[in-house]
Amino acid sequence: MTAKIVLENLKHKPMRSLLSILLVGVPVTLILCLVGLSHGMLEDTQRRTRAVGADIIFRPQGSSLLSTGGAMPEGIVKALEKRPHVAMAVGVLNALVGGVDLWAAGLDLDAFTRFSGGFKVQDGTVFQQPDDVMIDQYYASEKNVHVGGYVTFLNKRWRVCGIFQGGVLSHIVFPLGVLQDVTEHAGQVTQIYLKLDNPSNTRDVIGSLKSDPAWGEYKVYSTEEFTALFSINNIPGLKEFVWVIVSIGVVIGFAVVCLSMYMAVLQRTREIGILKSLGASNAFILRIVLAEALIMGVGGTALGIVMSFGAWWLIRTLLPASIPMVIVPEWWLIALAITLFGAGLGALYPGLAAARHDPIEALAYE
Repeated sequence: MTAKIVLENLKHKPMRSLLSILLVGVPVTLILCLVGLSHGMLEDTQRRTRAVGADIIFRPQGSSLLSTGGAMPEGIVKALEKRPHVAMAVGVLNALVGGVDLWAAGLDLDAFTRFSGGFKVQDGTVFQQPDDVMIDQYYASEKNVHVGGYVTFLNKRWRVCGIFQGGVLSHIVFPLGVLQDVTEHAGQVTQIYLKLDNPSNTRDVIGSLKSDPAWGEYKVYSTEEFTALFSINNIPGLKEFVWVIVSIGVVIGFAVVCLSMYMAVLQRTREIGILKSLGASNAFILRIVLAEALIMGVGGTALGIVMSFGAWWLIRTLLPASIPMVIVPEWWLIALAITLFGAGLGALYPGLAAARHDPIEALAYE
């Protein structure tokens, strides 16, 4: 009985019902997109770091997850190679070239190739001239640039000499010496990757470096330790920002449902009077209003999930390198719970108002 009344109420004003569901779906999409962007950027960094094939990552003292915090003398690379169990070491200079997550890497291509297998060039060649740059296929697609074309970084135009398969280290790669000159970091690197003679020696090598006064000021991580740090909980302010957006979603859902159900109660005053004159209890009337609101919440959540896939496709098509978004199904139920909470809260006042209607006055309502 209740379900039939609720469905008929929704069908009675289909445009209002659809608009309400759409307006509930928008904050759901916002929440899912924000979570997808956060996870996407962190997971993309994890994948590219692991693909280097290093056992240990060596960084400056003032570095953090989002910043290298300074630079180290390039000579440290050779010094680390002489440490026990270190088979190879390669230094990389990182430079921010766009947005908050678009970094370029400067490296000795021959050394990096021996270290990790190098980049799989899909089109063009490796560096030939001082103004050459290599980019991966994601950045090439985003900027619609081909081999022989030009891109602008660090206030200078660069010729794209090669496009490589993405997923390793960085979207943009320069010769180490060239990037050092442009960024005024001559003879310096910001990160050093170590490959050991046996990965089982990782703990011993890290302990040896940390206990040596000559290296104590530097930060030393195993690759797994370093990539594990890339989570929402470890990025300053990111978790709080996500929950601020979630709170905004609750407020929007509350406002939309409250307004929609309040208008619905006003328009159905006579119907409510008829139901109460037939013996409907206050709880029955409140249950009808709440059920209608919760159905709109479920519909808005479903629509929001669908729209998040649309946003994912659009971002993946237009900005695959700058904004690596992913779909996070674990948040679908969380978004549903958030929406139902906001919808239920928004329907509470109109529902109580409807339940308090005097049946005689309601029947006389014009």
